[in-house]
Amino acid sequence: MWIPLLVIVVLVLFYRWHLQSQILENLSDKYVFITGCDSGFGNVLAKQLDKRGIKVLASCLTKKGAENLKKEASSRLQTVILDLADGESVSSAAKWIANIVGDHGLWGLVNNAGFGFAFGPNAWQTRADVAKVLNINLVGLYDMTVQLLPLIIKAKGRIVNTSSCGGRLSSAGGGYSPSKFGVEALSDSLRRELRYFGVKVSIIEPGTFKTGLGATEPHLKNLERLWSNVNADIKTYYGERYYQQYAQGLVSITGSASTKLYHVTDCMEHALTAVHPWTRYSPGWDCKLFYLPLSYLPTALSDYLLCRPAPKPAKALM
Repeated sequence: MWIPLLVIVVLVLFYRWHLQSQILENLSDKYVFITGCDSGFGNVLAKQLDKRGIKVLASCLTKKGAENLKKEASSRLQTVILDLADGESVSSAAKWIANIVGDHGLWGLVNNAGFGFAFGPNAWQTRADVAKVLNINLVGLYDMTVQLLPLIIKAKGRIVNTSSCGGRLSSAGGGYSPSKFGVEALSDSLRRELRYFGVKVSIIEPGTFKTGLGATEPHLKNLERLWSNVNADIKTYYGERYYQQYAQGLVSITGSASTKLYHVTDCMEHALTAVHPWTRYSPGWDCKLFYLPLSYLPTALSDYLLCRPAPKPAKALM
């Protein structure tokens, strides 16, 4: 009884591996634009693809980031300064890309840039706090993608959107998870809409990695700012101990972040170069073994597992 089932499982896994292992040819003819290349995943991916002979167009937020990247890459790699929160900057970058790629079109768009120093209880956040994250992580990403769609459709190319394990399971307040849930929804609608043009859309859902966004100190400074500005009544409800425990939780999460950034950039590369890219990639053991399984559990059970170790407000009624 079990042998036929085992054979079926093995055949399915082999077929999956076979599809996954097929890589496109003539990669040196393709242009790929990557956002957020000052550091982290974008920086590693830009150099990784450059070594593969792909024509990399990399955006950086700062001139220093662009200069440092060019020092570590070949002359093929070109850079542009881009601020996703600024519509004019996005439009300028899109025109720059169009002038470079011409009739070739744009094979790959990797929406990697993002802002993540936004974790804290929802009751401590303001409209401006949430808007800042959404404007970069979702609205800016949307704007960049739509402006480049004619070039991507022309090349029958790929869109690779960086979401997060926090885009599948929201375990902290603030605008970060809502922005990543939005990236998931946008990616799903784009995938279904653009399939008729031969364009494929993939989503990267990393766990916790040691990038610039994974640095501990900026998260603690942001939490301290939120706590110092919070309404007096809310501060009484939550209490100083809650703040201290929340901060300790951020230290614990960022302190355990993986340094193996290539786990993420290898997924991005596969999404760009595979004949049959996956719809979703979930790099990181914390994502595979905790966040994803938890996201499929009944809500009552996932709520219990997430709330049990979390800090408790001073005026909690339960």
